[in-house]
Amino acid sequence: MTKDKNSTINEELNTEMNDQAELTEEETVETVFAEEEEANEGNGEESNNEDHNAEIQQLINKLEEADNRYLRLQADFDNFRRRTRLDSEASEKYRAQKLAANMLPALDNFERALKLDADNEQTKSLLQGMDMVYRSLIDALKSEGVEQIEAVGKEFDPHFHQAVMQGEDEDYGSNIVTEEFQKGYMIKDRVLRPAMVKVNQ
Repeated sequence: MTKDKNSTINEELNTEMNDQAELTEEETVETVFAEEEEANEGNGEESNNEDHNAEIQQLINKLEEADNRYLRLQADFDNFRRRTRLDSEASEKYRAQKLAANMLPALDNFERALKLDADNEQTKSLLQGMDMVYRSLIDALKSEGVEQIEAVGKEFDPHFHQAVMQGEDEDYGSNIVTEEFQKGYMIKDRVLRPAMVKVNQ
């Protein structure tokens, strides 16, 4: 009888221990799963944060690139506008340059003709008419800013004078223009043609 009771008690104890072991094992498995889920959730949040930070940085870089491109385009446009304005001003300022340059040979011919000696009244009248036409051309060119370059008695300046001869003249100092062979002309602040001159040594 005692043996039966003991065996029954042992069986009950074994059953309880097994049940306890099973519960402990289930709890352990649940705990492990819960920890893994928490870890995965944490990793997911970190991963999401990293993705968001990368996207934000990418957008910041694109914005900076767009700003730089805008600033470069704005500077290019400002330069273009300034160049266009300067070109327009220069075009207006020197509008008669080509016409004046083309007229210089005609003025040279007038000057040579006016230096001729008149031996009769008819020739004098003709020369007077030519002189009037010559002065009208000079006045028209002056109205467009064309002026003759002063030469004789001035110090030689390679920007305005072209030396074709040298001489020795006691009446002039060294490096002074003593004679002009061909008149020089300027339009505003540009040289149309330098004066062809003789320079004292």
